[in-house]
Parts: sequence; C-alpha cells; structure tokens
Amino acid sequence: MSKATVLGKTAKADLPAGLFDEDFHQSLVHDAARADLVARRRGTASTLRRGEVSMTTAKAWRQKGTGRARAGALSVPHRTGGGVAFGPKPRRYTIKVNRKARRRALRSALSVHAARDSVALLDGSAFETPSTKSAAQALEKWGATRPTLVVLDAEELGALRSFRNIDRVQVIEAGGVGVADLIGAASIVLSQKALEALRSRAGDISRGTRNKERGTQATRSTDGGEES
Repeated sequence: MSKATVLGKTAKADLPAGLFDEDFHQSLVHDAARADLVARRRGTASTLRRGEVSMTTAKAWRQKGTGRARAGALSVPHRTGGGVAFGPKPRRYTIKVNRKARRRALRSALSVHAARDSVALLDGSAFETPSTKSAAQALEKWGATRPTLVVLDAEELGALRSFRNIDRVQVIEAGGVGVADLIGAASIVLSQKALEALRSRAGDISRGTRNKERGTQATRSTDGGEES
C-alpha cells in the first residue's frame, strides 16, 4: 500500500489502494488528457469567407483592352480585403471518452504520483484562517517540486485562499480536476475531502476483480474441475 506525507506532520498516511495502485495505461491517459484540454477551448474563432465580406461582386475591370491581367471579383482570398479561405468557424472541440476509460486514466495518473512519492495529504480544517505564509512553509518543509497542484473541496475556502497566491501553485476543486491537470503537475496535494471526492469519481480497482473471479469460476465449472 502506498503512503503519503501529511503536511505539517512527520507521520505518513496510507493511500487508498483502489485509487493509487492502478497500472499506467499510456493510451488511456493520452486520450483523457487530450479530451480535457480540447474541452477547454472556447471554439469562438470566426472568419469571413468570400461570400460574407462586405465587398462588391462586380468585375474589377473589363476583360480586355486594359493591358492588365484579367481579374474578377475583388473578394477573392488572395486580394486585400477579400475573404479568408478555409478559415475557422465556431465549433465544438469536445472528444468523447468512455466513462470507464476516463476513470481508469484518472487512477493511472494518481498512481504515477504515488509511485514517485509526489503526493501529500492536507487537513483542510487546519486553515480556518487563511495564511499564505503557513501554506508556503508547509510546502517547503515537504520539499514539494513545482509546479504543484492543490486539490481541495469547494467548502475549504481557508485552504484555497492560503495556497492560491503561491508562485507556481495551482488550486483546483476536486470536481473540476482532470487527467491533464494531474500529469501536468510535478507534485500534488490532496485534502481529505478532495480525496473522497476523487475516489467517488475515479471508482475503485476492486470493482473489476469480481468479474475476473466469476470468469475463473465459470471456467472451472465448464472444465469439470469444481462443482458449484
């Protein structure tokens, strides 16, 4: 079972095995992180195409007799003031990732930090009064590697105000943290309430072991090794 340092204390606490003992799945983590990043794009970029620019559609000059190259409408993309060829239009960039795959990717990202010993736990009630100095000293005593991600519950306002002004420290609520945030941080700090919220979001590894046991029992009964 993995252990994590508790900020402000010398003892270490056990991390839930169902959340921090997942094998690393590179393809799932890549898909989930990519989905998190593209979902944050606003998708509001817009350009005017040839038929949308405010310009006359009349022929620039007559076809023959001027000594110049023939030209049609001035709204073509290669002329100044013309429309944009293949320009962006408002769109959605969201990518679908299956729920089980997203949960497994979240557990994989957390397990990587547990294996690197870059996870610390935090008692959110210890910061009833905001104190940036105390938060910075706690991180320095732990030896946190920056950038650091602090995951808190929405009700832990004192801890949020204590950590949010520290350089290269990002504070996110447990309900909004994604795989891209976890793998983009060199170290993470989790409060007890945030840990429970992540556990409900990411599920548990033990849920899949029951299916394996059922499959093993079915195989044995088919082979005649055991009778149920």
